[in-house]
Amino acid sequence: MSIQPENSMQRTTIVTPTFGAMAVIDHGQGPVALFLHGVFVNGELWRHQVEALADLRRCIAIDLLAHGMSPCPSGELTITVQAQMVLEVIEALGGGEVDLVGNDTGGAIAQLVVTQRPEVVRSLTLTNCDVHDNFPPEAFLGIQEVAQQGFLAEGLAAIANDPEAIRAALSTSLEDPASIDDATLRSFFAPFTDPAHAASLQGYIASMEPSELVAIEANLGKVTVPTQIVWGTDDVFFPEAWATWLEQRIPGVSSSVRVEGGRLFFPLERPQPLNEALRRFWSARA
Repeated sequence: MSIQPENSMQRTTIVTPTFGAMAVIDHGQGPVALFLHGVFVNGELWRHQVEALADLRRCIAIDLLAHGMSPCPSGELTITVQAQMVLEVIEALGGGEVDLVGNDTGGAIAQLVVTQRPEVVRSLTLTNCDVHDNFPPEAFLGIQEVAQQGFLAEGLAAIANDPEAIRAALSTSLEDPASIDDATLRSFFAPFTDPAHAASLQGYIASMEPSELVAIEANLGKVTVPTQIVWGTDDVFFPEAWATWLEQRIPGVSSSVRVEGGRLFFPLERPQPLNEALRRFWSARA
């Protein structure tokens, strides 16, 4: 079951052999840039980047499995399964290089992709995201506990049509929750009125554990793909120290930007710093 988010950007699909038709926002021309979001949201998180950078890149923002208009997997959903899906999308696009951009768990997925298949990543941009043993972050453990107890799916469905409740649920991820319009908030949570989507997301969150990212630390140390870190400095989930950790571990890091006062979802709320950083980063490698 796919639920069209209210006033959402137009979706097309990219068909993968394992997961079927993945919903994507596909805008612009040129080399492909692939944007990966985190839990509870969808490709709409990147709407300002997709619109602003279409002159430089074919910007593709995926609705990850069990999010947006994309399907749920047939079995258990984990971050490893999400990474497999992203690699299948890259293959479906022709198997060439992509500029990979990740936020939240999307950044963790990007780390898995670049350590497994560095040859398909032209460049890597990581914004505030899960790193190493901060997966899930301490401030998220209460939500994970609810998921592990089996109550999260019901809660997601209960607030899916209530923008104020969604705004409250996402408030720690935003500097100014009131700045995000009701339609965008509904677009994030509308899919969770479908029991299959809500249950799959619940299982996804319940499954998160540090070992999946701790295991790739050594491989991150071999990543020479051009990499930049663009990090909001006021994030309760992913403090600035994790940006520094990445900069010290990944040899390919050549650019670092701090978004003063930015929180987790700054790409949506304060898009200009990221848009400018991506434009500089990509243009320098044209």
